[in-house]
Amino acid sequence: MSLQSLALIENWPVPTAAAGAVRADGTVLGTHGPAGQRFPLASVTKPLAAYAVLVAYEEGAVELDEPAGPEGSTVRHLLAHTSGLAFDEHRVTAPAGERRLYSNAGFEVLGDHVAKATEMPFGEYLRQAVLEPLGMTATSLDGSPAKDGASSVSDLLRFAAELQAPRLLDPRTVAEATLTVQYPGTKGVLPGYGHQNPNDWGLGFEIRDSKSPHWTGGSSSPRTFGHFGQSGTFLWVDPEAGVACVALTDRAFGPWAAEVWPPFTDAVLAETRG
Repeated sequence: MSLQSLALIENWPVPTAAAGAVRADGTVLGTHGPAGQRFPLASVTKPLAAYAVLVAYEEGAVELDEPAGPEGSTVRHLLAHTSGLAFDEHRVTAPAGERRLYSNAGFEVLGDHVAKATEMPFGEYLRQAVLEPLGMTATSLDGSPAKDGASSVSDLLRFAAELQAPRLLDPRTVAEATLTVQYPGTKGVLPGYGHQNPNDWGLGFEIRDSKSPHWTGGSSSPRTFGHFGQSGTFLWVDPEAGVACVALTDRAFGPWAAEVWPPFTDAVLAETRG
């Protein structure tokens, strides 16, 4: 079957959009738009980078609770946006573990930390650890592990299938990253959606829980996890529904996205559940 709901992207006010959905067993439920076209991912780069960090952890190159970044911060703090680093500059604005300060700088520190530990540029480590094994040939990281990835819907559906049924990592590691709130009760700003208390997050993945407003759907389960990007991109996985969805566009995130993404997600969930 091919999901009819994916065609709703044709109504989005963007020059180009592509979307797709995939089950845990890797069954692609459908795509709409240019699924093979590469788009800048912006912050949807972070889940890919986080997955590479977790491979480095399982390989013994890094430990989640070893020091990394500012004083008192660890690899875990950096992945969970609780290192205290500012959004886009390498400046400490809070003690580690105290607030959820969404930080591109934190992911850049993380990339440097893993590069040093593995003696390999982070982009190359990501390629060997995640992209090549999953057959993600249209995906690359040229620059910041926080925001400089590019990929296609077809590639990200492979990654979304991996998140639901891990082959590269122990499922317990993936559950820790995607379903387990790190530093519970931590509040902070979710970019584009304002202050959230709590602002729940896993290891490189945002966890929906009871956040409102939110970029996923009104019918998305609280266990939904994923990420969206300022380039008008998102990837979510809803474990309750047993489905993941990816959408990539070439228009920067703004009020248009906040308006059309939730009903789109609700339509995809209604059709897959139906």
